[in-house]
Amino acid sequence: MTAPLGVEIANDPRLPEIDRLRGLVMVIMALDHMRDFFDADSMRFSPTDLDHTYPFLFFTRFITHFCAPTFALLAGVGAYLYGARRQDPKALSVFLASRGLWLILLDIVVISPIWVGPGRFSLETLWAIGSGLLCLSVLSLLPARAALVVGAAIIIGHNLLDGVHPADLGAFGPFWPMIHERGPLPFGAPGAVHYPALPWIGVVTLGYGIGPLFQKAPAERDRILRLGGLGALTVFVLLRAGNVYGDPHPWATQRDPILSLLSFLNVSKYPPSLLYLLVTLGGAALALPLLAKVGGRVGSWLAIFGRTPLFFYVLHLYVGVAGAIALAYAKGYRIEDVANFMTSGAPPADFGAGLAGAYAAWLTILILLYPLCRWFADVKRRRVDLWWLSYL
Repeated sequence: MTAPLGVEIANDPRLPEIDRLRGLVMVIMALDHMRDFFDADSMRFSPTDLDHTYPFLFFTRFITHFCAPTFALLAGVGAYLYGARRQDPKALSVFLASRGLWLILLDIVVISPIWVGPGRFSLETLWAIGSGLLCLSVLSLLPARAALVVGAAIIIGHNLLDGVHPADLGAFGPFWPMIHERGPLPFGAPGAVHYPALPWIGVVTLGYGIGPLFQKAPAERDRILRLGGLGALTVFVLLRAGNVYGDPHPWATQRDPILSLLSFLNVSKYPPSLLYLLVTLGGAALALPLLAKVGGRVGSWLAIFGRTPLFFYVLHLYVGVAGAIALAYAKGYRIEDVANFMTSGAPPADFGAGLAGAYAAWLTILILLYPLCRWFADVKRRRVDLWWLSYL
């Protein structure tokens, strides 16, 4: 059995590929954050800014696009499988609501200081998934088919709201960034919303809706996942090629073929557009059947990270930031300098360790944290009497 991000349930041995998929995206996610912490170019400009980026940096960022949508989808799948095991809709609803609130609280209190410093708030991944679980606490009282329809409708249709902005909504305008457009927090709170919730609610809900698929025989499930993944990627190519619908930023021919390809792939994450979700969730659907065949040390290694997602998520951020600060100190900078460089987007040429250094930091983080994650996974497996461990 799998579980939403931050909630560990005893794993069903028939579904180790879900743990492996979650572990794979955890590993890729760590690369993205080490790039944020150690690569000065990533502070100066967005890796997807075609006026400044280069292919290696662009693709380092692009592959990490698969992380958040896969987390959100598996949160929904895990919710369905947990409910199927419990056979108590009201208990499932309470379970999902409490986990959703817990993730939102963690995002505000524990994760925000990493990105915006103390005294400010940034609503990011855990806020998005937590919001999805809160909505799912209501939708889970309906048949999974209803959740599938709602989730698909949100994912397909939410780009129709791209032309709506806070200024158009009067008194409700300050709340719009929490729903569909990045912007400041309401009530003058210090901080911003980086993950508007509506599309992510759609992904979590879609995951719940496809939950019955994971109760089918592996061969049938994998066949459907492959067809769905290939179908999603085909629709992505067709819609993107014609700039028909599904992303607020159309692609355009650039000065060379490589940059034209980057423009084609440069889909919007904030909020995640239909095209962004087609390419990422399509890729995830194709990856899961492949991970079912990955055994041995690699499969076990990925599964350990996949069984301790929240533990790894919080720990790798704080260890990564500590490493970046230590490197800055070694180069003669102060912690105030680090904060200024990250917020101003203008670090000096010798700041950080470059993209190669970010990859080195990524590998170091994985090596350092694997034994801790293995220990924590074992503790959670053995100490089922400690109910609070399900929140870590």
